[in-house]
Amino acid sequence: MTAPTITLPHGLELPALGLGTWPMDDAAAAVGVRTAIEAGYRLVDTAENYRNEAGVGKGVRDSGVAREDVVITTKLNRRWHSVEGVRTAWENSVRRLGVDYVDLFLIHWPNPDQGTYVQAWEGLATLLDEGKVRAIGTSNFKPAHLERIVAATGVVPDVNQINLNPYALRSASVAANAEHGTVTESWSPIKPASVLAEEPVTAAAAAHGATPAQVVLRWHTQHGYVPIPKSANPARQAENLAVFGFTLTDAEVAAIDALDRGEAHVTDSDSFGH
Repeated sequence: MTAPTITLPHGLELPALGLGTWPMDDAAAAVGVRTAIEAGYRLVDTAENYRNEAGVGKGVRDSGVAREDVVITTKLNRRWHSVEGVRTAWENSVRRLGVDYVDLFLIHWPNPDQGTYVQAWEGLATLLDEGKVRAIGTSNFKPAHLERIVAATGVVPDVNQINLNPYALRSASVAANAEHGTVTESWSPIKPASVLAEEPVTAAAAAHGATPAQVVLRWHTQHGYVPIPKSANPARQAENLAVFGFTLTDAEVAAIDALDRGEAHVTDSDSFGH
């Protein structure tokens, strides 16, 4: 089983569900990525700051699936927020991953205190023009951050990856992403674990013969988000991927939406970043 795909603004076909790899180390990532790809995953997410890019690359190679059939996402940190810095970050990531190109390259955090994320975005746009990446995007960008990079460059992100779950609907960010045609990716999509015990989730699970985690992941995909749950367990990986065989009703989706608690517990990307 593989996930359906979503066409990004710059043409990349992005699988509608992927594998997160934080906080796996290289050894765990090599095994976890391999088993995930064997189970049908075609999107793998890593980052320089995860310190597991080498393991992710090994897992992709060990899977036996052609490199061009796997979408590898990685992210650069604040050290590289300049046009040439982004190029250096790309060189470092492809070396660690053991690949010739990155499919989706993201700015990990905007770090507005540093004030150079626009230059980082210009660097990503240059890599895209040169064919060194197939798509570019952001992570943890607020609407104001998105507006600034698009106004400065005219280049829209393919993806904005944000912390999103039924407790944090992130409606303003989702709307801003949609305005630009940017796909919303969800990190930590089934956390905190307490969301899995909520009545709308458990009721939907019972109704569809699914697990609560599957219900929450299906909630993401039906909203058009791309969740990237982390798991190194082959059985759980397969379970997480097997969410496209049932459809939540509008009432079930609305009931899960109603679990929203606002953004008070979401890490503020105006004050945190790396």
